[in-house]
Amino acid sequence: MHCLNVELGERSYPIIIGSKLLGDSQYLLPYIRGQQICIVTNETVAPLYLQQLLKGLSSFDKVDVVELPDGESFKTLDTLNRIFDTLLEQRHNRTTTLIALGGGVVGDMCGFAAACYQRGVDFIQVPTTLLAQVDSSVGGKTGVNHPLGKNMIGAFYQPRLVLADMDTLTTLPDREFSAGIAEVIKYGLICDEPFFSWIEKNIDALLSRNPQALAYAVDRCCRDKAEVVASDEREAGGRAILNFGHTFGHAIEAVQGYGRWLHGEAVAAGMMMALELSRLQGDVDDDLLVRVRSLLTKAQLPQQSPADMTVDHFLQAMRVDKKVVDGKLRLVLLRALGDAKVVDDTPREKVIEALKNCGAK
Repeated sequence: MHCLNVELGERSYPIIIGSKLLGDSQYLLPYIRGQQICIVTNETVAPLYLQQLLKGLSSFDKVDVVELPDGESFKTLDTLNRIFDTLLEQRHNRTTTLIALGGGVVGDMCGFAAACYQRGVDFIQVPTTLLAQVDSSVGGKTGVNHPLGKNMIGAFYQPRLVLADMDTLTTLPDREFSAGIAEVIKYGLICDEPFFSWIEKNIDALLSRNPQALAYAVDRCCRDKAEVVASDEREAGGRAILNFGHTFGHAIEAVQGYGRWLHGEAVAAGMMMALELSRLQGDVDDDLLVRVRSLLTKAQLPQQSPADMTVDHFLQAMRVDKKVVDGKLRLVLLRALGDAKVVDDTPREKVIEALKNCGAK
């Protein structure tokens, strides 16, 4: 078992990574302050892991469950209201604790509901996908999508605990698992060159879901993210490097329709676009692009724009991205492997060239 902390003063919290954690109440009980609990999960995860989680919560007076439809297309305000309906109908008070049991969509929506309900109640992240375990469950970003932009409605709201049970990865579909690998690779690229080299040497073990390799990767990603978040909780500056590949990726998701491309798939293609732009700016060489392509190919992740997306599609979608500040689009690029930077003065023609080089029409 691995345990580390996200250091945010009075909002600090632990990340516990291990096996057979779901049904063991010793990990959850210290972080639940009242006698009311509402578990938010989805129709895919509930049959697999809900009973294990409930077993560890049998001592509480009230445990309600909200089972949401599965998929990015349901990450909306309408779906969010299902959580509020249950909380209100079942008379949950300010000492209630919400528990997110699922992937990134469940975690983002549960966290946003916790941030809003009675102006803020406790919540716990229990991520069940690789992407959620290495990225979205840590850092306090919560929210829902809008047809015009991904995660445009939300809040920074930290959980009390992140409990990552590695056993849940055994039932994850291959496509979802590969999508998580994209975020693992991202950490090596933006801030951890030794970890990138480790990924290259251990990519086969990761893809075969070797428990030791996975536990190491999840722990390393969480440590990297915890360090970045601790230095810039609300993304006023340096935390933005975590968005490497995401501005392009979010454009793909918005234009294609949420759910058609998985988030990690869109990020994979977006990272190649950001790398190509970094190459055009003279910061990285062809060798790094070849190394990243090799990893993405092994993980069966896309590296090009969707065939039906144009440069204008990308530019229009990116204009409403959260990274636009005072009319300037902030992009995350690389100075070198393991060294990301945030820029807002990238020449438009270079962005267009990078998009075309990555398949945009």
